[in-house]
Amino acid sequence: MVNKNSSFSGDELSGDELLAILEALSNPHRLKIISILAKERQYVSQLARAVQMSRPLLYMHLQKLEAAGVVTSELELSEDGKSMKYYELKPFDIRLTKELIAKSVSTLTIKKKGE
Repeated sequence: MVNKNSSFSGDELSGDELLAILEALSNPHRLKIISILAKERQYVSQLARAVQMSRPLLYMHLQKLEAAGVVTSELELSEDGKSMKYYELKPFDIRLTKELIAKSVSTLTIKKKGE
């Protein structure tokens, strides 16, 4: 999957990575999360309030975005000693072109029914 600590562009993605990113971006809630994180990193409770979503549901969306390499998380201690998990958007630049799609197909894993 995409390196969690660096930016990426569409040209360097495998077919499976591109598919995971497109799938992660195909949800309106996740797009809203991305738009908020594009402004600044946020901790989970702060982000849950901003998107008006329960924390368990937010975690589900964040896990999908993190697995696709679009966001990254970091656990930090607040001044009063509480653990706070921060999420931030990773820099990326994906231009969906017919050439990118054609190139990615060669590295796409196509599972057969029942696998």
